[in-house]
Amino acid sequence: MGQPANPYPGQVAAGYGPGAPAPAAPSSGAKKRGPLWALGGAVVASAVWAGVTFATGGFEGDPEPELGSYAYTGNLCSYTDYAPIKKAGFSKEESTGEKKNPLASGTEHEALDTMQCNTDLEAENTSSSDYASTWLSTSALLHRETDPEPEFEAQYRAYENQRGTTYTYKVAPVPDLGDEAYVVTQVEKDGEDDGSYVILGVRDGWMTYQLSWSNYISSSSSVTPPDSKKVTEMLSESAKSTMEHWQKQEPLPQDESE
Repeated sequence: MGQPANPYPGQVAAGYGPGAPAPAAPSSGAKKRGPLWALGGAVVASAVWAGVTFATGGFEGDPEPELGSYAYTGNLCSYTDYAPIKKAGFSKEESTGEKKNPLASGTEHEALDTMQCNTDLEAENTSSSDYASTWLSTSALLHRETDPEPEFEAQYRAYENQRGTTYTYKVAPVPDLGDEAYVVTQVEKDGEDDGSYVILGVRDGWMTYQLSWSNYISSSSSVTPPDSKKVTEMLSESAKSTMEHWQKQEPLPQDESE
């Protein structure tokens, strides 16, 4: 966090700046105290400036990022707990020679670490004739210079004002998950809530974690897709477990996480 140009924008310290009255000329025989007064004023101003600077995080008073034991990983998928997803009736599609599933990526940076894990899923008991597509995309950020707390809720509340041709969004807090968490669900304008699109955002200190669920299963399929309530429970359970394993640096072997 950089030092502010002025702790009180728009204000000028008394006796300084454009339009300030000039000091009165000393009377005959009076000691010239101007330089000492100026020095004293400068000392006082410096003391006040230093106090404000340290109080607001200037110099060495910048707040340390609250990351706990979270650390950058190049494979966020290895910490992802897929057990709740499997319990809900979904499993990871098998990797092929040309396509790896799940697919992890990330970038380590002194200001912001970014990590992603994208997973193609398939609903159990669907046949080759069923048209079904399910994705779970997760991302994590380690904010090393800026506290995400002031803006975190606003990022998700913004969905409340977004409108599609046939759908809207609703946003609700999720209790007992990190320092704060919000779920965004897509709702059809006719009131149908089929859990086809759900976003769960979690903040834990200066770490933010998001899970995005997208699901479509054809009406001809015998599989009943979970509604948004069930998806929220599933994602919340996965997020909580994933965060615990990540903090403990205990990766989940891919063949056991399912």
